[in-house]
Amino acid sequence: MTNRVCFFRELTAEQAALAGGKGRTLARLQQGGHPVPDGFLVLASAFEGDSLLPSEWERVRAALVRLRADHPGCSFAVRSSALSEDSAQASFAGEFETVLDVHEDDAVRDALESVRRSRHAGRVAAYSQAQGLGSAHEVAVVVQVLVRADFAGVLFTADPVTGSRATMVGNYVRGLGERLVAGDTNAPAFTLSRPRGGYTGPEELRRYARRLYQLSDRLEEELGGPQDIEWAIAGGGLALLQARPITTLRGHDPVTGDWNDSRTGDYVWTSTNLGEAVPEVMTPCTWSFFQIFIEHTLPMLFLFGYRPIGNIGGRCYMNLSLTSTIGAAFGFNQKRFNETSQEAFGKLPDDLEIPLIPISRWSVLRAMLPGAVRLKRRLRANAKRLPGFLATAPTRCEALRARIQATSSAAELRQLWTAELEPFFRECCHMFEVCTRREGNPAVKLRRELGGLVGDADANALLSGMSSGESKLASLGPLLGLTQLARGELDRETYARRYGHRGPNEFEVSTPRPAEDPDWMERQLAGLREAPVDVDTLLARQKAAHDAAWERFRQRHPRLATAMRRRLDRAAVAAHSREVGRSEVVRVFWPLRTFVQRAGALTGHGEALFFLLIDELLTVLGGDETPLASIPARREMHARYRALPPYPALIRGRFEPFQWAADPRRRSDRFDARGEGAPASDSITGFPGAAGVIEGRARVLLSPDEGGQLQPGEILVTSVTNVGWTPLFPRAAAVVTDIGAPLSHAAIVARELGIPAVVGCGNATMRLRTGDRVRVNGGQGTVEVLRTEAS
Repeated sequence: MTNRVCFFRELTAEQAALAGGKGRTLARLQQGGHPVPDGFLVLASAFEGDSLLPSEWERVRAALVRLRADHPGCSFAVRSSALSEDSAQASFAGEFETVLDVHEDDAVRDALESVRRSRHAGRVAAYSQAQGLGSAHEVAVVVQVLVRADFAGVLFTADPVTGSRATMVGNYVRGLGERLVAGDTNAPAFTLSRPRGGYTGPEELRRYARRLYQLSDRLEEELGGPQDIEWAIAGGGLALLQARPITTLRGHDPVTGDWNDSRTGDYVWTSTNLGEAVPEVMTPCTWSFFQIFIEHTLPMLFLFGYRPIGNIGGRCYMNLSLTSTIGAAFGFNQKRFNETSQEAFGKLPDDLEIPLIPISRWSVLRAMLPGAVRLKRRLRANAKRLPGFLATAPTRCEALRARIQATSSAAELRQLWTAELEPFFRECCHMFEVCTRREGNPAVKLRRELGGLVGDADANALLSGMSSGESKLASLGPLLGLTQLARGELDRETYARRYGHRGPNEFEVSTPRPAEDPDWMERQLAGLREAPVDVDTLLARQKAAHDAAWERFRQRHPRLATAMRRRLDRAAVAAHSREVGRSEVVRVFWPLRTFVQRAGALTGHGEALFFLLIDELLTVLGGDETPLASIPARREMHARYRALPPYPALIRGRFEPFQWAADPRRRSDRFDARGEGAPASDSITGFPGAAGVIEGRARVLLSPDEGGQLQPGEILVTSVTNVGWTPLFPRAAAVVTDIGAPLSHAAIVARELGIPAVVGCGNATMRLRTGDRVRVNGGQGTVEVLRTEAS
């Protein structure tokens, strides 16, 4: 690189690497047509230590001549642009030196070297340490035409404390803005409300409010997130002085391994549904795969620039504020949204306000309607391919695993990802999308109607019995396969091939699949032999309950019977489709696991690669080992997250997992950063998962690995269940979970087996202890403590 002094409008991608955060952004903004005052950059490589090289000084003088020719009588502002400055991780606002109102060449040179020397200042070192950065900083320098401001200020496009996107908040001063940045003046405040930019503040600034709002809104969209913007108004014109990410709203710190998307805004998050799929703390690699999975199964949620799913302390959450905002654009108030979403997300507390994202209804419709057309076309095309896909997917997965294991070099493995594994992964996601959508979700409305016609108990019975005859729900597959295995109707190799990919943490690629554990089948068979009633008997009982409920319905509502039978059959088809699709999309996570393992073997880094995102892993396979430096911190953070109890199913606002876990008054059901909400209840209530009333001894388990502790006839109490827990169900008299909804695993499997269940209680694992005697009413969704273990 020969040119180390370059104007903003001429900065190239090669030069940008040494331009620093501030200079790189200013160049990008000016090149993008924003009102950035003219200026140039002295790249970090132009300095020898803290002194400017003679040849580079001559280039600086030439640049000053050009600026003076274009701006007669101007003076200059000389500012730092450290390579780590104004990044998503650290702003360094006010830490490096700034020199204003510089006129003569010699004064510019002194200012350049003064700014460069400030990288050694104690305050820079202290800030770096606090941010987990190294102490050495390379600093480029910005020389810019000084704006003789009438007003200057800062504007945050989101509230930097709460993360709320409803308003932009700012302050300003008369004259130059350095007093504001230094914090040594009381500056008037103002707000700009979304989505139209309504202004609240001193009258003297009102005439500029609309331009400020439009500029800031555009910057946030172009730069990919909330921004901290410095601006000035001179002679009636608006100048953009800087834009940087709001670091307090940073969701991810790759250096420390901290990942917490609750910091990115004032949203409501729920782990119901996703928490069942990914019940434990994720490794970074799993998180990156899971994001790909969601992007290709719920693409409509990614049209607005807001994160529909989030990683909070290593656990996966859905952004209810985004889905509720989309619903509101189509006329759904919060009550109706809660009713339609409860099948997937459970009942939301009546006093829980879901803050909407400030997107106009027109913006939502403008994005959704073309997206819906594309979605319909894709679903129609993929539906034709679905039968063939389901028939061949298991053997394709096996073949892929074999090819991955046969690769002999990192380059060959990387090519296999691009040519075969990634396309097949995306295909599996698209096919799962078809399976979840082709019949819609008829059970949502159906459950409400049946409850009104025949009561909740018969409604539950009518929506069960889906594993009768030859057609079995895929979530029951591992359990039914074990039954066949125990009777000698199935050999171990066939069982492993059919069901060996299903387990309690099946999306987590760092976890071995059950088929990789030679003792897994024997442990499950031993547990099955302890069940008081065999699985076939349980299924037959529930089929009889379904038939009896149907007969009662037919006699009470003969005119509705034909139509209702069609709707029940359609609900059964939808359930089977959803379940088989999920089984096959889970199956592809085994080749993904094999891919990471093979990468570890070929590079010599072993299982450490599970702590890289997939893009970082591919970088390592390409020969660049830079991402490896982050692994130790991420591994340590992962272990710290795993040591915490499961987080609340509902979170509003900024949630700090370690602070929450240390609070003796913490709640396991919900968290509200505002400290609002109804007091924690002493009662244990949830969703009626499966009807029936049973009394028994509670057994609180944190993991299916503890399943050996469950005694026949005890009531299983846990945070969340999934297919990996299914072999325990025949031993349980009833099931109670903190997290869950009517479409959750615990509810579906319990209904099929006729085991009473209450799901989505929120606080069951905190209220109950092993040994407590309780009464579970699955039809009413209540759990009553009859006698505590201590009494």
